[in-house]
Amino acid sequence: MYATGIDIGSTSGEAVILNGNGILAASVVDTGYNSRRAAEAALEKALADSGLKREQIGPIVATGYGRIAIEFADRQVTEISCYAKGMAHIFPDVRTVVDIGGQDSKVIAVGKNGKAMDFAMNDKCAAGTGRFLEVTARALQLGLSDLGGISAQATRDLAISSICTVFAESEVITLVAEGAERADIVAGLHRAIAKRVGAMVKRIGPNPIIAFAGGVAKNEGVKRALERELGISLVIPPEPQIVGALGAALIARDGEG
Repeated sequence: MYATGIDIGSTSGEAVILNGNGILAASVVDTGYNSRRAAEAALEKALADSGLKREQIGPIVATGYGRIAIEFADRQVTEISCYAKGMAHIFPDVRTVVDIGGQDSKVIAVGKNGKAMDFAMNDKCAAGTGRFLEVTARALQLGLSDLGGISAQATRDLAISSICTVFAESEVITLVAEGAERADIVAGLHRAIAKRVGAMVKRIGPNPIIAFAGGVAKNEGVKRALERELGISLVIPPEPQIVGALGAALIARDGEG
């Protein structure tokens, strides 16, 4: 009657509990230093919201960066499959998914029934990820939640040429010393991410409807920059961070993956 998905990324962990009518409960927690503890915390939070006990929730599928550490899960499935499945459930017409997480970014081609057909992934460095934004925001003495609004105030196109996060941080510090406006710097950072992710979209093959998932999807500045780079409007779920956990729960429910 119930099925559960748990997605543990490098920055956040999510849990989704499904019943026959859809999502019964969902949670988002910080991953911290221990993936298993994050999984336990996400599950306990979702259970508390659902009013269920653990023995009632049926099969559990784990996904994400820390999925192997979730020993209490019945199965582990890659986040590529889970994001494709979850997003197709929310937006059935979507054929391309962009996911920008804390430590990697990926673009997934989605086929019928939410099957992942192809993907491109940046997991070798933090460029174009949430970590890239976190490091550069700190250099500007800003919070992550400030970036989207500030970039909208930009008055000129300021290029951030460095792809590497470490070099980009140094470039930001130099721009600050030269008197560049923070809004222009942040907008430049967003464009740098959009160019990197946009190249992956073009490699996979763009589609008329592209969905945006992951924590960075909450950043309006990145969304605007990516839409400008791709020349289309992106669709974003109401809670873009739970897409992977939702896909895992659907796989648990349907016995697929």
